Amino acid sequence: MSAVVADTAPPVERAEEVLTDEALAFVAELHRRFAPRRAELLARRKERRDEIARTGTLDFLADTAHVRAGDWKVAESPAALNDRRVEITGPTDRKMTINALNSGARIWLADFEDASAPTWQNVIGGQINLIDAYERRIDFTSPEGKTYALLPDAELATVVARPRGWHLDERHLTVDGEPVPGGLVDFGLYFFHNAKRLIAKGKGPYFYLPKTESHLEARLWNDVFVFAQDYVGVPQGTVRATVLIETITAAFEMEEILYELRDHASGLNAGRWDYLFSIVKNFRDAGEKFVLPDRNLVTMTAPFMRAYTELLVRTCHKRGAHAIGGMAAFIPSRRDPEVNAVAFEKVKADKDREAADGFDGSWVAHPDLVPIARASFDAVLGDRPNQKDRLREDVHVEAHELLAIDSLEAKPTYEGLRNAVQVGIRYIEAWLRGMGAVAIFNLMEDAATAEISRSQIWQWINAGVVFADNGDKATADLVRRLAADELAAIRAQVGDDAFAAGAWQQAHDLLLKTALDETYVDFLTLPAYEQLVG
Repeated sequence: MSAVVADTAPPVERAEEVLTDEALAFVAELHRRFAPRRAELLARRKERRDEIARTGTLDFLADTAHVRAGDWKVAESPAALNDRRVEITGPTDRKMTINALNSGARIWLADFEDASAPTWQNVIGGQINLIDAYERRIDFTSPEGKTYALLPDAELATVVARPRGWHLDERHLTVDGEPVPGGLVDFGLYFFHNAKRLIAKGKGPYFYLPKTESHLEARLWNDVFVFAQDYVGVPQGTVRATVLIETITAAFEMEEILYELRDHASGLNAGRWDYLFSIVKNFRDAGEKFVLPDRNLVTMTAPFMRAYTELLVRTCHKRGAHAIGGMAAFIPSRRDPEVNAVAFEKVKADKDREAADGFDGSWVAHPDLVPIARASFDAVLGDRPNQKDRLREDVHVEAHELLAIDSLEAKPTYEGLRNAVQVGIRYIEAWLRGMGAVAIFNLMEDAATAEISRSQIWQWINAGVVFADNGDKATADLVRRLAADELAAIRAQVGDDAFAAGAWQQAHDLLLKTALDETYVDFLTLPAYEQLVG
């Protein structure tokens, strides 16, 4: 029996081209074989979090020391993924699909995860857009009459698709009465329809794996890849996966993660907001030394972030994998050249540092940033596709260095709290309307933004933080006042009609619930998904 589309699923134009009987049968097989292990691994996450709460620490795994000491490498990179000096990220809507492929970046992270609110339209429409792009039958005309079309194939970015994380279900697709894990839906439909199509183009089905928390979760993905390649009839090793090291637990298992995926591994990526979110989530009750300051004060030059990124480069190059740097989230302003000049200088400094540290490439959120990032890596790489030969054997990172949050001089501020409330409400409101990538205060924000915002509010209140800039104490009442002020400011800004048409009150209530409830919810997107229409 195939996977079943729920009666509640709204109609999506051309959905039948994606939800074929054959594709749904494949997704059903994935679910039956791998969903039980996924459930076990989610339970293991909770057990590990309980252990962290009990001990207040983390360490490298004793029982995998032989993997770290072993002499092994990941599979050789395919030609299409050998040069990754600039990668652009974004959702798979029709306009973004064209703009990202045309951006001049080497890679496009086609995002079904944090940059895409999982409405059925986004889930299925994104699959249609990618198929149309590969078949070169995609175009787009804006409401203003501007047209978008693909450049020649040789000038297009290579697609690396990011399915949803293991924690999310897809309510519109069930097998034996159970919702299918969202990651298996996104992976399954994309792989089934495009694996052979991509091979014919000299590329392949390439993936980014998000929110991985352990090497056992990487092992599950590897088993999914092995089964899928046999099922569809493509050679083993056709799949390539880049794992986002965006959880604190995964930072202690980088080598093991690459080892589990070694026949399919392409590299590791250094996330930022999700990494900070993971630190707060796991060490939220571990005392003052784990209290993070304002998110914008935690730069990649912070000692514990340097330890994490340098260990990532060292690990990747030791094992023959690509090390991909973090996101430049700035969105250029068409009206403020001074803002642009300052931001471009910050982006350049960030990318110069990554290239000098040994990264093989980095992320940007906007096409205008592609030339800036490319120049930083061109200056170091020249004509070489990467710098994997730079082994960084000077790097030696101890467990305590990864956890040295208290090495930061910066402290939480009242303005940081207000920004967390402002950004949290504005992002969640857009997400509830089906938008996952949102420009807020000249930055491209995604779900990780809302996660770190509400998590920091929760942590500061529960830690009894006194703000460095005005001496106020973080309390639930203060957060409620700031949220009410922000809601009133938004209403004044957008007008009563637009306010009523939006999801502003819902977003306000959801932020407060996930930031103020005594019980900390693991992912904001879980209760938010229950309110998502579509």
